[in-house]
Amino acid sequence: MATATPAYERVKVFSAAIRIFHWLRALSIVILTASGFYISWPYLVGADTTDVLVQGWIRYAHLVCGFILCAVTLVRAYLYFFSKSDIERRSFQDVKNYRSWIIQLKSYFWIGGLEHKGVYGPLQYVTYLAVTLLAVFMCVTGLTLYANVYHQGMGGALWGAASWVTEAFGGLAWVRILHHYVTWAFIIFLVIHIYMAVWMGIRFKHNAVDAIVSGYDYHPKHTD
Repeated sequence: MATATPAYERVKVFSAAIRIFHWLRALSIVILTASGFYISWPYLVGADTTDVLVQGWIRYAHLVCGFILCAVTLVRAYLYFFSKSDIERRSFQDVKNYRSWIIQLKSYFWIGGLEHKGVYGPLQYVTYLAVTLLAVFMCVTGLTLYANVYHQGMGGALWGAASWVTEAFGGLAWVRILHHYVTWAFIIFLVIHIYMAVWMGIRFKHNAVDAIVSGYDYHPKHTD
């Protein structure tokens, strides 16, 4: 006798704007990480060479992606608070409910199911909030470093704020060091994020990578 196939319902979870900005942010972070490490150690050319074109293009890519990350961070904050869809905002209800934490932690040990009111579980929500705050930190320190190199245009407009940030961190060297160190937090997050996204799809057959591509998720139908 054939086993009945579980029925699933198609649910819209991510708008086109959220999906586009997600992938823009992901691409910019990857390029910023690679180019940032090269800027700190330009291993493709020798110290005594007069060829600065490689360093210049890599620095240019770093600046462009840095401004993209700043813009996306601002837009995503706006969409969180003012988007017509409240599916992300509803996730905060689970953060305040200790039972939701227990349910999610148990699910990681293959115990029980996974239920949450929004699109994120409480641990996901707190993690994404932390990553957003780190992105803000990287934008602030990155713009500070930018203003200390480019003194006209936007750099000149940011000079007053950049001087205050530089002094608050105890000097430009510390701004650069912390900017470099926090990059490792993004590297660690990226590895764990990809692993968990794939694991969630295997474990629960939904909340997987395809949701941030198509915008739709598939949840098992609850039958009485």
